[in-house]
Amino acid sequence: MRRLSCTILCAPILGLCAQAQTVPSGTVPIQTVTASYVPTPLADTPASVTVITAAEMRRRGDTTLTQALSAVPGLNVVPSGGPGSAASVFVQGGNSEDVLVLLDGVPVNDPSVSNGLFNFGVDGLADIARIVVVRGPMSGLYGSGAIGGVINMITRRGTGAPHVDYDIAGGFPGQGQGSATLSGRSGAFDYAITGSLIEQAGFDSLARRLSVYRAVRNPFRYKLGSLNLGYTPVAGTRVSLIVRARQTGSTYPDLGYPAFDDPYENNYDSQVFIRFGVKSHLLDRHLITSLYVSHVQDDRRYLALLDPADPNGFAGNSSYASDRTVIQFNNVLRLQPLGALRDAALVAGFEQDRDTANQNVNESFFGSPYLSSVNASQRITAFHAGAQGTLFHDLSLMTALRDDGVSGYGNVMTGRIGAVLAIPALSTRFKASYGTGFLAPSLYDLHGVDSYGYRGNPALRPERSAGYQFGATTTLAGFGRNGFATISVDYFHNNINNLIEYVQISPVFSTEQNVAVAHIRGVETEIDLHPAAWFAAKFSYTRTIARDGATGAELLRRPENAGSALLDIRPIPRLNIDPELRYIGRFSDYLTNNSGYPAGIGLAKSGTIADLTVSFRISPALTVFATGRNLFNSPFEPVNGLQIPGQNFLFGISGRIGV
Repeated sequence: MRRLSCTILCAPILGLCAQAQTVPSGTVPIQTVTASYVPTPLADTPASVTVITAAEMRRRGDTTLTQALSAVPGLNVVPSGGPGSAASVFVQGGNSEDVLVLLDGVPVNDPSVSNGLFNFGVDGLADIARIVVVRGPMSGLYGSGAIGGVINMITRRGTGAPHVDYDIAGGFPGQGQGSATLSGRSGAFDYAITGSLIEQAGFDSLARRLSVYRAVRNPFRYKLGSLNLGYTPVAGTRVSLIVRARQTGSTYPDLGYPAFDDPYENNYDSQVFIRFGVKSHLLDRHLITSLYVSHVQDDRRYLALLDPADPNGFAGNSSYASDRTVIQFNNVLRLQPLGALRDAALVAGFEQDRDTANQNVNESFFGSPYLSSVNASQRITAFHAGAQGTLFHDLSLMTALRDDGVSGYGNVMTGRIGAVLAIPALSTRFKASYGTGFLAPSLYDLHGVDSYGYRGNPALRPERSAGYQFGATTTLAGFGRNGFATISVDYFHNNINNLIEYVQISPVFSTEQNVAVAHIRGVETEIDLHPAAWFAAKFSYTRTIARDGATGAELLRRPENAGSALLDIRPIPRLNIDPELRYIGRFSDYLTNNSGYPAGIGLAKSGTIADLTVSFRISPALTVFATGRNLFNSPFEPVNGLQIPGQNFLFGISGRIGV
């Protein structure tokens, strides 16, 4: 506590800032709509925002979603093995289900999963133009699930003359991948069509320290087809259609007692995403109105054949299927300057989500069956409104209010307010925000049943949160450069009430109840250095204190200390060297002893992971690259008993055919 207080007190002395970066003169400021619905420069956004572009992901050799998010401040990415395994993300100490994931603004968390979370372990990046990560309570804009923050994946759109972007790569142990995107614009039509394939022989997910370790690989196969089509019948109006189909296959170990390397446990995961709509700029572009209708279908199957060597005698054939239909109608009205008020805008919109979940779990242990199921639906109808603007050129204000009507238990009102104060004389911006959030109970929480006496609880109330953030950003000159260094510090504090937890009511009956409270606070710090045109470095450190409100115990899988260092080195033209180092401190977890059996709750070991990507541009149309991951073969276990992939290398080419 003393160290955390010292860090907070030092922030105003150093003149530090928030996550929104001050952009050096002569560059175009990055804008985001995810944090407010209105295109707003990051520097004027009263939220902790990170934008990861396709160029950055390509330069760092990222090919999966977990890789792209691994160094974002305030995020703890928790894979349970290599690509294809289940992976969670904890944002600013919140639960893994407390982050809302969007694809082109459409919520894609899976309603058929018991806690309604999103599996980050099965998505690639070939058709993603950028990823926007907004940290802090955002339910005032996006509704259920945005207690800890929002992650918005935005797909590529076609621009310019027709061209093909491609990459082909292979490496060891046993992996290969390739992708191609045909995109461009022809008259009133624009298009981006992507195909991608990733295949890996895989890595053993079980920790090498376990006596049950057998070095059985968990292979992974990923296929993606995506198209983004647009038609502009008149200037300012675009009709669009996005269709995205993703399918993965992988295997996973048997996490029984003891854990067991089982080559016959298979996971098949597919998703179909469709969004159709129109967006128009009216009234001399003062009014932006959009209407989108989307459908998301998730299908997952877990097929486990009986392995005679399995000490758990495990077999199963389980399926999870969900459908989500979303209607979104949003409007942004830009106002004329009025006195000291500039860049003012009003926001109003409507959203309706209808979710259906069908879960059928059929498993057995030495012939003893376990059955679980849910077949239910839920509708959420929401209205939201907001406003933002700038006073006296230096004070940016934003507010949002949303009312969600959830079938089964009524309405939930949430909101958000924030401000950014620029002090040009100090090259500093201060920001502050306050927001509330909620998470609707999952359909399994409400209606699930199993053969061991579990019954869902239709009387559950939503989880609720209230949190605030404040911080500052300073840009310093040095080495003859105005933007030599950007230093930022952001303090966050969030209280979550009515947490839904599993409760054993009697020896034969269990359910879910609103029984827990969580208190979370912490500091995010970033230093972004540009001492020379050929060298840049970004260092981040996050300290998180997440505690159970009743017992004071540490919340699981929230490391108190985490940090990263990313370098971008260009010693000669055309050559890029991009090392990345990540540190994850000790954290509380369910422990697995060296024999593969549960050992209660305790502190899991820290880990340090080093990656490196080197690329050389042979010509404007051709680049060769090499990526090495986990270079020092760290045995880090983000889930105790399950390790990250070992040392691996990928070599390939990327380029463009056409303009």
